[in-house]
Amino acid sequence: MSEGLIRKPEKDYSKQADKEIPEAETLAKNDVHGALEKLLDLEKHTRQASDLASTTRVMLAIVNICRDAKDWSLLNEQVLLLSKKHGQFKQAVTKMVQVVMGLLDETPDLDTKLSVIETIRTVTDGKIYVEVERARVTRILSNIRKSQGKNKEAADILCELQVETFGSMDRRERTEFILDQVSLCMENRDFTQALVLSRKIGTKYFARRAKKTPEQLAKEKKQREEEARRTGEEEAPTPVEDDVTDLKLRYYEQQIELSKNENQYMEVCKHYRRVLDTPAVEDTPALLSATLQRIIYFVLLAPHDNEQSDLLHRVNAEVRNSSVPLDAQLLKLFTIPELMRWPIVAQKFGPHLCSSDIFDVEKNEASPKAYERWQDLRKRVIEHNVRVVAKYYTRVHLARLTQLLDLDEHETEVYISKMVTDKTIYARIDRPAKIVTFAKPSNPDDVLNEWSSSMKSLLGLLERVDHLITKEEMMARIQPSRIPKRAKAEKAR
Repeated sequence: MSEGLIRKPEKDYSKQADKEIPEAETLAKNDVHGALEKLLDLEKHTRQASDLASTTRVMLAIVNICRDAKDWSLLNEQVLLLSKKHGQFKQAVTKMVQVVMGLLDETPDLDTKLSVIETIRTVTDGKIYVEVERARVTRILSNIRKSQGKNKEAADILCELQVETFGSMDRRERTEFILDQVSLCMENRDFTQALVLSRKIGTKYFARRAKKTPEQLAKEKKQREEEARRTGEEEAPTPVEDDVTDLKLRYYEQQIELSKNENQYMEVCKHYRRVLDTPAVEDTPALLSATLQRIIYFVLLAPHDNEQSDLLHRVNAEVRNSSVPLDAQLLKLFTIPELMRWPIVAQKFGPHLCSSDIFDVEKNEASPKAYERWQDLRKRVIEHNVRVVAKYYTRVHLARLTQLLDLDEHETEVYISKMVTDKTIYARIDRPAKIVTFAKPSNPDDVLNEWSSSMKSLLGLLERVDHLITKEEMMARIQPSRIPKRAKAEKAR
């Protein structure tokens, strides 16, 4: 096949093509094969003469003749034949493939359509200059398999494409392809592959773009006018910014489902915060309230650590939480060092929480994760209470601790042991005495360092006092002595 460079034609066959193409089309009404032989002979001459324009016209004429004759098998045969010609032009093959793709909707039945698709995939296999066309026709084939209920086959067909490397494809279209790949993998419960594919999308593409000021718009318009005057061409139209809101919401919806499947509550919360930072969500009260609720729910469900604590307080400071007052009230309880009794929390907030699809007080086959999240919320309340007790107590009897936590002794030991293992708190349980100690024993080095620091502070204070005493003595020497008035009178006598 010839190089991508367009060579100067050795001979111009445009006039001959103008004459023979209509003649072949007329002949095709009675003798299709005779017309094709005539055009193939002309195509050979135009190709050997490096006449790209005429070669492209002849190839498209052959395709149209086969289409008009409704002979789709002949069309497939001619497309394969033309694409394999020695020295065939890449531009001509690309144009032919594009035209054949436009004929897919005219096929009489599904089998014929699949045969044409397979022909296009064969022609475009391994050719970079038609990689976009191959990707598009593969997507059509994948959708057909999906409509037939063959999701596994559809996923295998679509996932063979590495569209992130297709530089000639528009970024929006590339993103749509990857989102389709992720969607099919998720439907097949292949979450690992879905996660790998989703990482091929850069989230900067979804970043919120600042609106341009009137001054910026006027400056850009002036630059376009100057460019048009300099080049002598017409002024370029104002570029329209691509709205990626639909892609952003679809992407984060998939990420939320993937994170939910792995019980990564912190990641789910972060994804919902990205969704919240979308004009379409901010301007819709229903979507805004639902998103705020889910941000609160999942930040509460996330295991406690420094990152979770920081995010918890930042979410609590959100002004828009006033639109979800009951959820905001629950959130505030986790930010203050006070005990929360789980029975009261479940009674007060339970019906509201379970009205959503996030929580459920009973196991449900339709949403098994909802009951699991309800149990996780109970764990977070108990863990919060343990941290509060550890803050105010150095030692406490196990019976009193179980009363504060509304748990039995076994559950209390389980939660304390887990939190100690996670290094959330320090605790030691004296089982014979049934006493829990939260005060961490001091290391001899720490005690010595503390004593040294105290001594240093004491010596500093002594030095300061000595300095002040010395200062007062010096000030007393400088001041003149005062003689009482009676003493002065006696001295005068």
